[in-house]
Amino acid sequence: MNKGRLYLIPALIAQSDVEEVLPEGTLKIIRNLTHFIVEEERTARRFLISVGQTKRIDDLYLLVFNEHSDDAEAEQLIRYAIDGYDVGLLSEAGVPCVADPGSVIVKAAHRQGIRIIPLTGPSSILLALMASGFNGQNFVFHGYLPKEKQQRIRKIREIEKEIRKGNQTQIFIETPYRNHQVVETLLQTCRPETLLCVAAGMTGPDEFIQSRKIREWKGAGLNIHKVPAIFLLSEEPFRMGTCNVTLPDASKKPETH
Repeated sequence: MNKGRLYLIPALIAQSDVEEVLPEGTLKIIRNLTHFIVEEERTARRFLISVGQTKRIDDLYLLVFNEHSDDAEAEQLIRYAIDGYDVGLLSEAGVPCVADPGSVIVKAAHRQGIRIIPLTGPSSILLALMASGFNGQNFVFHGYLPKEKQQRIRKIREIEKEIRKGNQTQIFIETPYRNHQVVETLLQTCRPETLLCVAAGMTGPDEFIQSRKIREWKGAGLNIHKVPAIFLLSEEPFRMGTCNVTLPDASKKPETH
């Protein structure tokens, strides 16, 4: 019996039209799968309905694996792919396995020789980096900062030092209901000239992306409470180097042959 494949399925990261965010090829694959490994069954059902799943939702296999699951459960769930079924690994938001427990499933699939196919879709981390104007050639993602304030302050100071070592963009996220505390700590801790990009509500109708110096953020009245957000720290805008480019005269019409 041929083994099935493990598809890594990106989910929406904001309330938006799926066809504006997910490519048709990705949607086609999702609509034809019957087995899914998901973090939470209710939100997975809602997502699958929104993408126009061709099967009856009650006929789908929704297999739960989240931060409370263990490696043994991952081995059990991957048995469906070993038995020949194509399986979709679905994150709660964005792409699987990045700040997400799905990497345990992927490791189990590698051990069993299952073919793994990552599908194209939104990653808030990469979208924020693209839109920040910061160094996209040297960056690090820290995941979540510590909850306790003093530990969070120490971590931010460490991160800020790393920027100065090699102009390395520093990226992290936070639970939406703690955004205010994180912004407050950043404004109190970072140097005035450090650049902070806040990217909130990515791909949604109220998407907000701005890069400013810390001193410019103070008094700006930023309010992203309970809005999924990405935070990026950097120095002055990254420069790849200088080059001489001669632009054509826009007033001249091109020659035709």
